[in-house]
Amino acid sequence: QVQLVESGGGLVQAGGSLRLSCAGAGRSFSRYVMGWFRQAPGKEREFVAAITWSGGRKYSADSVKGRFTISRDNAKNTVYLQMNSLKPEDTAVYYCAASAGMLLTTLTARYDYWGPGTLVTVSS
Repeated sequence: QVQLVESGGGLVQAGGSLRLSCAGAGRSFSRYVMGWFRQAPGKEREFVAAITWSGGRKYSADSVKGRFTISRDNAKNTVYLQMNSLKPEDTAVYYCAASAGMLLTTLTARYDYWGPGTLVTVSS
């Protein structure tokens, strides 16, 4: 079992930055592939970024490439999402998730544990 809690969301103006954190509790946190997803009102949950257990491989959605960076600190059981150059269309609830699989994946069904989410609102 892994418990995840996101933090760092809030209201920011377009062009601004936020850093989201996801704190994990439980055994073997460092062995999980970690991902960030988001869900805007009236839309399906979508993949944002993922990182392997070692941090050696990362993958991001095209919509956020060059603006968002995923990273992790296994010593702190924490995953981060640095979001720069934010746009109003980035407004959503952001979720972190943990996958017991070995490979990076963009599929929500491949993630085993989810946090409750944190709201990011980008004003124009």
